[in-house]
Amino acid sequence: PLCSNNNPYASFGATLARDEEQNLWSTPHDMTHTEADDDRVLYNMIVVRNQLDKDSEEWQKLNYDIYTLRQTRKEVRSRWKHILEDLGFQKEVDSLLSVTKLSIISDSQNMGKARDILLKLSEETNIFPTSWELSERYLFVVDRLIALDAADEFFKMASVVYPKRPSGERGDE
Repeated sequence: PLCSNNNPYASFGATLARDEEQNLWSTPHDMTHTEADDDRVLYNMIVVRNQLDKDSEEWQKLNYDIYTLRQTRKEVRSRWKHILEDLGFQKEVDSLLSVTKLSIISDSQNMGKARDILLKLSEETNIFPTSWELSERYLFVVDRLIALDAADEFFKMASVVYPKRPSGERGDE
């Protein structure tokens, strides 16, 4: 019987939907997200959206906001990937950008320097969108760059590729 609990396919669709909702960064089955504040915000948006009627205006607005946030995250990740590849990390780029719940800071003494560089990237480059709140995810990435002695080069490249523009000015990317 197809309805029995022994049917291995009974929850297939539900599993795919659950995987999609657990994915907080960008694409299905992306387990590289952390449980940081920005992930919790997105997760809460997903939970609220799923409690609403799909035909409602609130559901549509939340669905759009979720999509927009995911697209912004993809764009930021793409910018980081572009710079890392330009610095010669073509083969390592995915592992450098992969941050999971199990990721650790390589050296606690680097934490302050990593925060400073991340803040400097935020203030002096356009690698993050204007409305972006600094993500803990990129603190881990900067820590890895410090360990590889590539953080300063990354900042220099980000300054060239994504220079800070005065408010209201748009650049072609």
